[in-house]
Amino acid sequence: MGSAPVTNQDELRRKLRRRGFEVTQATLSRDIHELQISKGPDGYRLPNGNGNGGHAANGRPAVEEVLESFGLQVRRAMNQVVVRTVMSGAQPVAASIDYEEWPEVVGTIAGDDTVLVICEDARHATEVESRLRAILES
Repeated sequence: MGSAPVTNQDELRRKLRRRGFEVTQATLSRDIHELQISKGPDGYRLPNGNGNGGHAANGRPAVEEVLESFGLQVRRAMNQVVVRTVMSGAQPVAASIDYEEWPEVVGTIAGDDTVLVICEDARHATEVESRLRAILES
């Protein structure tokens, strides 16, 4: 969310709104708890201070973590995979897939509750569908 520390939930909610994420205080509070984010004198911080507790090495939530929170369904259509999410869950899911930098994924497009994952070809889309389905069903 930038380099300045976020010191309270209301400030975090406003920053998220400016980035296109409308969340209620209750949802934000639950997500903070689920992501194991703690609040210290310098604002919020990820687990272990660097985000490696269940997060990708770069400090961003791993696709497994985000799909567990927001994912509902995965389906393949030719060289594309469609991921259905809860309302307002598509952008975090798409971002987490992008952050994974899977070589078979060309890119993602996110709406409110749907992510379109574009793959190189149908074979790669089947692999991505299987990987995402396994995460979602675990």
